[in-house]
Amino acid sequence: MYLIVEKSKITGKIKIPGSKSHTIRALFLASLTKGASQIYDPLLSNDADSAVKVCEFFGANINFTDNKYEIDGFGTNPITPDDIVDVGNSGTTMRFAVSTASLNPGCTVLTGDYQIRRRPLGPLIESLNSLGANVFSTRNNGLAPVVVRGVLKGGNTSIDAITSQYLSSLLIHTPLLEKDSEISITRLNEAPYVEMTLWWLDKQGIKYQNNNFKSIYVYGNQSYKPFNMAIPGDFSSATFFAVQAAISGDEIIMENLDMTDPQGDKMVFSILKEMGATVDINSNSIRVKGNGLKGIEIDMNSIPDALPALAVLGCFAEGETRLVNVPQARLKETDRIAVMCMELKKLGADIEELPDGLIIRNSKLKGGNVEGHDDHRIVMSLAIAGLNIEGKVIINGAEAYNVTFPEFGDLIEGCGGKIALTESI
Repeated sequence: MYLIVEKSKITGKIKIPGSKSHTIRALFLASLTKGASQIYDPLLSNDADSAVKVCEFFGANINFTDNKYEIDGFGTNPITPDDIVDVGNSGTTMRFAVSTASLNPGCTVLTGDYQIRRRPLGPLIESLNSLGANVFSTRNNGLAPVVVRGVLKGGNTSIDAITSQYLSSLLIHTPLLEKDSEISITRLNEAPYVEMTLWWLDKQGIKYQNNNFKSIYVYGNQSYKPFNMAIPGDFSSATFFAVQAAISGDEIIMENLDMTDPQGDKMVFSILKEMGATVDINSNSIRVKGNGLKGIEIDMNSIPDALPALAVLGCFAEGETRLVNVPQARLKETDRIAVMCMELKKLGADIEELPDGLIIRNSKLKGGNVEGHDDHRIVMSLAIAGLNIEGKVIINGAEAYNVTFPEFGDLIEGCGGKIALTESI
């Protein structure tokens, strides 16, 4: 599929859909609960569908009705799946599911699409094995497919959390083990996502001791309780509309956002304000209006998912914008550092790669044909570029945005955007 985007005036109110990260955490926690839970206003997307299917493979009974998931969980006893477990394109689901499978004494085979089979699992595999599981990569390269056999017992382990998903996976599952666990953290990227996981554990009354993210001691023999919970709006999705407003000078009001939520991508609004945009924060909405932008240096370690959108933003900011300290962006669905450099150059950007980020200078962009690389955030970021430059931007592989934000195109069109999805050009 192709997305054809033209320069447009985008204004109005947009209700931001539920958070992907919260939705997947809620689905796994509810499945690891013995009893019935309800998750209101979840994100409905390909990644969420993957998490639902995986939890059902392990024995959860999940129904969707009246904009809520009803989950009857399996507690601490997931069943052995009767087939290979395919996580689709969801990296979070894969990292969480490996630990869930490690609670079961049978054998589970987990795999995913071609991007998942390139995304690393090695540090998580090593950590799970040190806690009592038997996990190995079928190609002996630390990548999926993996074979998992329990049973996790607990104890001491260390984790190189080049992606926060490794540590979040351990934190979700170690409270259920028979022994206490101490997790030494040799490196932690994307700390806000771990803070989000701890936010969920706190709501469940889980006992642990956090030594300033140098190590975390988790008490064993705990359990999760059934819960009813509404999913907060997704700041990662809101980033695209906030960046659009900041670039264009138009006003966009994003509803269903709570700045008290632990999501790290709320930092984007502080960044936009520092660069010159007007940002007004209210109890359940945020208004952004552009007013000229100046380039700055941004430490992206906590917000790697914002890199593609902020790379586009840098093209419209006076001077130079530096996105730094985000090497893990190379380990997402694509190498987002290399891909954004490549695709924005096609549109005329003055941009260069750093080992851990990008340097972007004010650029006169023009329309052209670009590739989405089957990466939802690449596609949506290039669409934002297209809304702000002369000439059509045609994005190949546009259907990738269904992974996290199926409403993206419709919301843009509803606010006046010239955007069309087509099978051919």
